[in-house]
Amino acid sequence: MDEAVPQISGVLQLAISVRDLDRAVAFYRDTLGLRFLMGAPNMAFFDCGGVRLYLDANQTSQQTPANQFIYFRSTDILNHTLAFKNKNVSIQREPQLIARMPHSDLWLMWIHDTEGNLLGIMEERKPSAPSAN
Repeated sequence: MDEAVPQISGVLQLAISVRDLDRAVAFYRDTLGLRFLMGAPNMAFFDCGGVRLYLDANQTSQQTPANQFIYFRSTDILNHTLAFKNKNVSIQREPQLIARMPHSDLWLMWIHDTEGNLLGIMEERKPSAPSAN
């Protein structure tokens, strides 16, 4: 008799290592505009569209090499770019169209947070009209 296998139903929380928690909190709250949920010693939590983002400044996390990437969803990547430039965010790569899908165009840009972590900013935009020749 088969037992029901529990299913993964989504992502609840992501963690990212940071060295300077106060500086990182300011970036994620004030620059990215994420809603601060709670803090504890060496930890801070934000709401990111229903997924918790955990900033981890514990000493043990600092010994693990960084290998995570977070891709944030944007509703307007071009205006985000202007806002980031106005806030002196380090832009690794300007927005670019990376894929034309059947129902949307996928745009991506890369920025660095204050801790040097690489963050993707993505927008799924309605496809652009074909150019008339």
